Amino acid sequence: MALTDDTKQEIQQGYRDVLAGKQIRARYGQRLMIAEIARYMGEITENDGQRTSPASACVVEAGTGTGKTLAYLIAAIPVAKALGKTLVISTATVALQDQIVLKDLPDLKKHSTMDFNWTLAKGRGRYLCMSRLEARLHDEGNGDSDTMPLFLLDGPKSEEPGTRAFFEEMLASYGSRNWDGDRDHWPEQIPDDVWRQVTTDHRQCTNRHCSYFDSCAFFDARKDLDDADIVVANHDLVLADLALGGGAILPEPENALYIFDEAHHLPDKALNHFAASVPLNSTRQWLKQLSQALVKMQPYLPGGSQAAKSLDRIGSASRDVDLVLARVYEEAEQNTGWEFNEERRTAQWRYPEGALPEAMAELSAEARIATANLVRQLGVLADELQGAFDERKEHEIDRETAEAWYPVIGSFHSRAEDQLRLWTAWCEQGGATQGDAAEDSDAGNEQGPKTPSFKSPPPARWAVRQRWDHAEDITLYSSPVLADNLLYSRLWSRAYGAVLTSATLTALGRFDRLNSRAGLPQGSRFLVVPSSFRYAEMATVEVPAMSAMPTDDGFADELIRRLPDLWAGEKATLVLFTSRRQMIQVRDALAPEYPDLIITQDDMAKGEVLRQHCSRVDEGRPSVLFGVASFAEGIDLPGKYLHHVVITRLPFSVPDDPIESSLAEWVTQRGGNPFMEITVPDASIKLVQAVGRLLRTEQDTGRVTIMDRRIIARRYGQLLLDALPPFRRIIER
Repeated sequence: MALTDDTKQEIQQGYRDVLAGKQIRARYGQRLMIAEIARYMGEITENDGQRTSPASACVVEAGTGTGKTLAYLIAAIPVAKALGKTLVISTATVALQDQIVLKDLPDLKKHSTMDFNWTLAKGRGRYLCMSRLEARLHDEGNGDSDTMPLFLLDGPKSEEPGTRAFFEEMLASYGSRNWDGDRDHWPEQIPDDVWRQVTTDHRQCTNRHCSYFDSCAFFDARKDLDDADIVVANHDLVLADLALGGGAILPEPENALYIFDEAHHLPDKALNHFAASVPLNSTRQWLKQLSQALVKMQPYLPGGSQAAKSLDRIGSASRDVDLVLARVYEEAEQNTGWEFNEERRTAQWRYPEGALPEAMAELSAEARIATANLVRQLGVLADELQGAFDERKEHEIDRETAEAWYPVIGSFHSRAEDQLRLWTAWCEQGGATQGDAAEDSDAGNEQGPKTPSFKSPPPARWAVRQRWDHAEDITLYSSPVLADNLLYSRLWSRAYGAVLTSATLTALGRFDRLNSRAGLPQGSRFLVVPSSFRYAEMATVEVPAMSAMPTDDGFADELIRRLPDLWAGEKATLVLFTSRRQMIQVRDALAPEYPDLIITQDDMAKGEVLRQHCSRVDEGRPSVLFGVASFAEGIDLPGKYLHHVVITRLPFSVPDDPIESSLAEWVTQRGGNPFMEITVPDASIKLVQAVGRLLRTEQDTGRVTIMDRRIIARRYGQLLLDALPPFRRIIER
């Protein structure tokens, strides 16, 4: 659809209105981004609402200060409405999701004449389940009750004082509408083990048959989904929807225009989403819980009924799984090259090229067959219980029994399905060829790299053995090594259109890394938006003289000696480490000499760490933050709250990561250099993100100190240095 004059006018007028209403000036990069996104969407051709042009994506790297969110909203909303498509905005973090819903969209609506509505979409697991909350309170009040079996799966009760009071407060807040049931909107952080007790998943939810359906937080949040012009989701939810075939939760990809903000996270999110694992001993314990649940359930089912017969078949299938898991454990324990050391109680073994030994491959095939049978039998029982909710038909099971037991069986069914994913993945053959892709990578093309035509690497398969004081376990894992085929087949080839944006999409100035990991279509377009920051005037990057390299034994001692000089005279400093152990070592050595100065990110919750840091600065006191990877990307400290970023060591990946190791192995087999093709580009992105903590607004100033001399002493160092923003450089020789 070529952009009509009306659509162009709406985009231009919308931008003028927002600039005038918010009294802000136009930014060159923002205007460029608006034009690029609108042009891309306008060039998609269609017939009867279906895309007829080849699959493509629009990739825009735009740094801090561009105003990315406003740019893509102004460009995409009028085009999506003109096309009759739903605009799906996906983020990597809840914080950005809430910012778009609560600030950016209301702002645009207020300051423009654009007509649109929006809704927030999160997964079911982010919302309170009233049925589970009520059952939890009931269960605590009736400790030996067999009538509410919902928490057979939860393990021992927490002895933490106030737990019941907390659940009662939760019930009161939801009942009075002071809280909407969204976990992220509760005033304090709710621990995972507590939240699991009061939420549910699609296998446990009885949907419209639940007595709380009309007041359900999840379905209340979803009721506007079908009619919304804009759905604000997150990467995990989009991937979950695609795994269900697309259109199960969100609009079908064919009817959606996607905006992926923080798009650099998407490939890794996809890998996590399609990974699988089975802890062998824990699963055998879980099978015992299943057997106990079947015994408790039997009195509630009429003798001779289909449901009662299902119990026997589930019990038999469960025993078959248990027997094969015992043999898998014995094989893994005795015939794997485990290496423990004195400091670690964990050993890891990766199967080279994802190839399993013959004995393990045969056992995996047996485990898959046995687990598939268990999944099937649990599904039959779940269907029988669900049938009891249909009041139009007579059923052998009464509704009360079905309401009590359906979530329990649903939970067992869901977990068995998760285990089947691992066994299925362990039985699959090597890597698949990129189906619809065309030509070899062409990094020099201005339009960006082409989709590669070579085969994808085989899946990574590995095992981890853990030892505790009185027990041990072996967990088996499988994961795709690249998400290219997954994303291409499930998303890019189906989506009406897709825009990817982030401050860090290039590595070493190229889009090759993103393209290989995300499998972007051949016809995609790529743009780096120039920054509005005057980097050379605003900041310096400094490399001090050091007597030790990070690979030397004395490096930590030199950090301890040099850091006080670096933060001397500064009001707000962030020191970034690549190792938590080294961070604690340096903190323990320096804290006694500098009381009330250093805060590490592990001292308290992230929000409280940042609040205390800002409070010290507001009071005129110096503050030094120590952090690792999550602080190198995920914090925003503008103006006076951060003036100096110290990077102790170049952020190279941990060498024992099994997915990265599998990828490196595959690159080597193809005649490539894993260090230059994987390790250095990955480090470049992390380094740019870390440096990006310094300048958050056009008024900020400061300096970056890199204490790792490899950035000037090694050949790859120049590549890393040149990929940083063009700060003024001060390098001590």
